[in-house]
Amino acid sequence: MSLFPAFDAQAAPAPGRPLADRMRPRSLDEFLGQRHLLAPGKPLRRQIERDELGSILLWGPPGVGKTTLARIIAGVTRRLFVPFSAVTSGIREIRQVMADAERAWQAGTRTILFVDEIHRFNKAQQDAFLPYVEKGAITLIGATTENPSFEVNSALLSRARVYVLYALGEDEIVALLERALADRERGVAAATGGVPVEAEPEALRRIAVFANGDARVAYNALEAVATGVAPEAGVIRVSAQRLEETLQRKLLLYDKAGEEHFNLISALHKSLRNSDPDAGLYWLGRMLESGEDPLYVARRLVRFASEDVGLADPRALEQAMAAQQAVHFIGMPEGALALAQACAYLALAPKSNALYVAYGEVQRDVQETTGQPVPLHLRNAPTALMRGLGYGSGYEYAHDLEAKVAAMQCLPDNLRDRRYYRPTREGWEARAAERLRELRDLRDSTRDKS
Repeated sequence: MSLFPAFDAQAAPAPGRPLADRMRPRSLDEFLGQRHLLAPGKPLRRQIERDELGSILLWGPPGVGKTTLARIIAGVTRRLFVPFSAVTSGIREIRQVMADAERAWQAGTRTILFVDEIHRFNKAQQDAFLPYVEKGAITLIGATTENPSFEVNSALLSRARVYVLYALGEDEIVALLERALADRERGVAAATGGVPVEAEPEALRRIAVFANGDARVAYNALEAVATGVAPEAGVIRVSAQRLEETLQRKLLLYDKAGEEHFNLISALHKSLRNSDPDAGLYWLGRMLESGEDPLYVARRLVRFASEDVGLADPRALEQAMAAQQAVHFIGMPEGALALAQACAYLALAPKSNALYVAYGEVQRDVQETTGQPVPLHLRNAPTALMRGLGYGSGYEYAHDLEAKVAAMQCLPDNLRDRRYYRPTREGWEARAAERLRELRDLRDSTRDKS
């Protein structure tokens, strides 16, 4: 007797299951999102429909449909579906399931073994799959939120193709919620005793922002508010206010692509420029708690470190890049603290826009002046022909000079006396200004001696 039953994608969901489970898509056409993989004509979809799919790894954030896609694949290809959790299972369970799958294979029945959170298995546990994958006794579908390059051993990785799934967009989340409202059999009404549920468009959009690309979070939020609101005139109405009351959390109005997005990032940037850490932290929190992409915020902090702090504090860029790496490495919500640290550091750092101004002037000169050839003495001369043409002639090697500074001109003739970088007296840049004066005096004295 088999340890596992066949999976039927069309079977009605069991009573009492959460909305996210009831609303699982039952076919590729119902599956929303991941069009780069599953739109008609895309390679992965063609492999599924032609039943030509081998072992794969699905890499993506939570709530984007990794488990659902594996179930649909099993239904389309008419294979047994065996869900397996890396959190609760060990080597003994792996071997038992593998042996059962091999017996089914020998009897002519193919099996898809779906391993959720496969990155939690150690190397020995992952190796246990290899013989069965190699001889075709199972088709392995692994799901992971971590980079498979680091979390899946190379032997298994070489036998499975990796497909990247992305967080769902706000419009896609809203479409899923609308589908749940309209479906009387599996949707929200199944949890309200058949009482119809209506939702304000603004409430659905706020749920989509709150979910941050995770369909499961969105479904849970909608079901929680629908089952917590009393019907009015035979209808349950979901409003933004009731949504906040039910979830006990203020769902901030925030449009990542609209005016509020730009208003908040402007407020953050200008608060940091004004050396106000309290305001900077507040606007940072407004963005992150409203569902802004933390890596976008990190990119803006990196820009600020160069644009508004610059060489007044060379460590500012290090702090901003460290925050970006921390967010990328540990994700959210833990990464918020790293962004807060960088935010406070940048606010407290001495400010200089000297580099920003200097590079702006460089850009203008590049656009508005003739791009004269590189002076001959600054060119390399790797061939006899180039040496014969004067390449490298007159170059002074600074290390051979007592002052370590040559008087030679390094700008083209039409810009020979142009000065771009004018350091301020702020922070470390005051030392840079002093050093720059020393260098210019050394060049002048060397030029006088020559």
